[in-house]
Amino acid sequence: FFFFFSEQHLRHVEKDVLIPKIMREKARERCSEQVQDFTKCCKDSGILMVVKCRKENSALKECLTAYYNDPAFYEECKMEYLKEREEFRKTGIPTKKRLQKLPTSM
Repeated sequence: FFFFFSEQHLRHVEKDVLIPKIMREKARERCSEQVQDFTKCCKDSGILMVVKCRKENSALKECLTAYYNDPAFYEECKMEYLKEREEFRKTGIPTKKRLQKLPTSM
């Protein structure tokens, strides 16, 4: 017999790997100020970054964690993933390849 899974059904790898990957990417975009501050501090501090960049590291972790723990943000990323999955099932082309610009002819 056949099992029917709705479009909303998520496999383990989707819930635990693919959607969290989207969450990390989007959270880093939304925390871009903290990412920039931490990155600049690390570059400026060299090997002392562990000691000198605690404030920037804490601010970045706080920002990212707020997104990771937000159920609405998870749902937003899940819906984005489902949309990408549906489009892939229709076209057979991964989103990243579809979004790449074609090279212009000379």
